[in-house]
This record gives sequence, C-alpha cells and structure tokens, in this order.
Amino acid sequence: MSRTKPNIIITGTPGVGKTSLSELLTSCTELKHLAINRIAKERDCHDGWDETLKSWIVDEDKVLDAIEDEVQQGGCLIDWHACNLFPESWIDLVIVLRSDSSNLYDRLKARNYPERKLQENMDAEIMEVLLDEARNAFDPNMVIELQSNDSDDMKSNASRVEAWVGQWKKEYGNATAAIERHGA
Repeated sequence: MSRTKPNIIITGTPGVGKTSLSELLTSCTELKHLAINRIAKERDCHDGWDETLKSWIVDEDKVLDAIEDEVQQGGCLIDWHACNLFPESWIDLVIVLRSDSSNLYDRLKARNYPERKLQENMDAEIMEVLLDEARNAFDPNMVIELQSNDSDDMKSNASRVEAWVGQWKKEYGNATAAIERHGA
C-alpha cells in the first residue's frame, strides 16, 4: 500500500516532551498520535506491570502487530521512548527530543519516578543512548535531534516538523509519488 502521509517517530528519554509535541502536532497536521504506552495498555500489548519501575512490561511484537495496519496507511506520529523496534520501511522521519539534564531531572522528579528509574533515564539522556539507537536503526539522514527544554523549543519544534510534513506531502503526497518512493 502506498502512503500519502508520512509516518514520524518522536522518541527520546521519558520526560523530554514526546507526548506534548505529538499532541501539538496533531492539532496542526493531519497526523494521528500513536502513544505506544497507551496502546500497550489499551490493546493488551504487555506482559504485566513492573512494580519496581512502576511501568508496563511492553511486548514489542504485540505492539507492532497492533499498529501495523494504521502505520501502513500513513499519517502516524509514533510516540515512544525507543525506536529500533519499528521497521525502517514504515518510517519517514525520526525525531529524537533532548533536554538539558537539570530540566529533565526536575520533570522526572515531578512524575514521582522511583530513584532507580530516574537514574536510569538520566544516564540514558546524558549518554545519548536513544540518539545513538536512532542513528544505528535508521538511515542517519532520517534522524534529527531537537532540543526540548521549554515552551519556546516546543513551538519551534512543532513549526519545523509542520514545515517538514508540508514538504513531504508536496514531494510524496500523491499516489504516483508514493508508489515511486516505496515501490509498487
């Protein structure tokens, strides 16, 4: 099936603003927000609750099966803290949101994260784990890193992505261009 709307992954350490940016983008683009944490819970794509980390144990294979038809139609903003589980053929752009350590620490603390989970996420952000994961899983030309420290960053990021979506639609948004890009 050819797509006439792009699929975008918005990834990054918990607390960097993935969901906030995704929700903002749904209001200014025709893209649908797929929050993987919500999908895992609502569509039973998990293996239970991790009491220590206070989070669902997500079954990635079940998640992929649950969203495959939606993603193949195009027009999805995939909001998840990991990106390497998604096939590259599904994705047109990977956005890795980053935040300064002090901002991120305050955000995670406000969420009442257990100390171990807070430290793991801080370490992942400092060590650029998710940025490296994105660059290793996808063509580096598909991956962009955006700062997400405050509302000005959020607005700027939304404007930048909205412009990118508009350009993608001009280049690939008709059926002929989509077939040429993704094959018949």
